[in-house]
Amino acid sequence: MDANDIADYVGSNVVDRLSRVPGVGNIQVFGGKYAMRIWLDPNKLHTYGLSVAEVTAAVKAQNAQVAIGQLGGAPSVKGQQLNATINAQSRLQTPEQFRNIIVRGAQDGAELRLGDVARVELGAESYDFVTRYNGQPASGLAVTLATGANALDTAAGVDAALQDMKSFFPAGLKAEIPYDTTPFVRVSIKGVVQTLIEAIVLVFVVMYLFLQNFRATLIPTIAVPVVLLGTFGVLAMLGFSVNMLTMFAMVLAIGILVDDAIVVVENVERIMATEGLPPKEATKKAMPQISGAIIGITLVLVTVFLPLAFMSGSVGVIYRQFSVAMAVSIFFSALLALTFTPALCATILKPVPKGHHNEKKGFFGWFNRKAAA
Repeated sequence: MDANDIADYVGSNVVDRLSRVPGVGNIQVFGGKYAMRIWLDPNKLHTYGLSVAEVTAAVKAQNAQVAIGQLGGAPSVKGQQLNATINAQSRLQTPEQFRNIIVRGAQDGAELRLGDVARVELGAESYDFVTRYNGQPASGLAVTLATGANALDTAAGVDAALQDMKSFFPAGLKAEIPYDTTPFVRVSIKGVVQTLIEAIVLVFVVMYLFLQNFRATLIPTIAVPVVLLGTFGVLAMLGFSVNMLTMFAMVLAIGILVDDAIVVVENVERIMATEGLPPKEATKKAMPQISGAIIGITLVLVTVFLPLAFMSGSVGVIYRQFSVAMAVSIFFSALLALTFTPALCATILKPVPKGHHNEKKGFFGWFNRKAAA
């Protein structure tokens, strides 16, 4: 098979199959399908007094799909349910048939045919591309992703479709994928996941450094994966996929979503130290004092990010996934700070005697002295 044969086969059989794969947006074929090429002779056109428009009109008129009738048309018999249009084989197929197109006729019966003023041959529809792969004639396909589609799922679907079609390929025709962008996506997501884990560890270390209480530090840390799981669930319900934007939003949200839980933990510890209440009673007293502040700051943060979800255009699609991920994670952070975190405080924190101020020694003592200096 030469390049034209391959391009014609790909354009007629492969493109339609790949375009039905979920997530495929546009497919560009590098190479032209077969077409009837008509090379007009300007000297002969001038001799016969013909214009290009006249030749074009004659070709269109005599190379048209014609419907010769229909089955089941009115008037029909009682109970008739089928109606179908019948098309005749009226399109021209060979160069000889095109050469016999009558361009002009005279009153004496003389006819001027297309072959008299033009050279007709079967060739490629376009010669803009010359495609070769490893020195062999080829035809290329550029598959672009549809808006909002998952690149990994789409690539897997395209590969599966190619594998299914390989058994029907003509002898000597092979399908290869010389360039695939999905490995970069996989590596990028792997890097973002690693960054996500590092962010959680870093937040834990910073909280432990300042709270200086392992139990108190554990409570906001437990809230982080719960918030992230809830956010992923909402994104799945909205039809968003896990991609670079949503993962980046998660990394940024980690530093924000622990703030509400830290406020709850610190207020409960303060009440236990100043009033000597047990964790459960201290939690009951602490929550009414800070619930309004948590709700207020949550509304402010959501108001900052949520309007980006209503932007239009291709840029709006990018901002929409990012803003929704941020807004949802902030909302779940507040929800857990008002429900889940108080329950953890009441069960995990140890009672503190009234008026007790634990003087830290070692590293924490040195750190506190330096911070207070």
